[in-house]
Amino acid sequence: MEPITLLPIIAVLSLVSVEYGGWALLGFIAGRENIGEFRERFFRAGHAHAGVLLVLSLVYFLYLDRTEYSTGVQWLAGLLLLAGILAQSGGFFIHLGLGQPNQRSLGTVVTRSGALLLAAALLILVAGLLTSD
Repeated sequence: MEPITLLPIIAVLSLVSVEYGGWALLGFIAGRENIGEFRERFFRAGHAHAGVLLVLSLVYFLYLDRTEYSTGVQWLAGLLLLAGILAQSGGFFIHLGLGQPNQRSLGTVVTRSGALLLAAALLILVAGLLTSD
């Protein structure tokens, strides 16, 4: 299967986990279980980043198809993008589990690494769009 067919399917299916996260977050906010202000803040950030970035990835894959990249480069770009989304949003969840207020943790490193992966994927897309007909 082609990357511009399979990777958007993975992104859409990943949105199901974001929906479940929204359901869980609503339960915490509604008082079913109190997770505390620090953890709630990072839960919200991770949830929001995952949802927005996954929806935006669908646009990315439409534009990736407009490049003249080989299938291998499309796989690389698409996987960098999805890995970046997972790392950026996942880092917030790691920080809420391991981190302390006003201190760095493994989660902050993972979130920043995700941002770099996203930037690399976006630069690959831009280069492909600039060099295509």
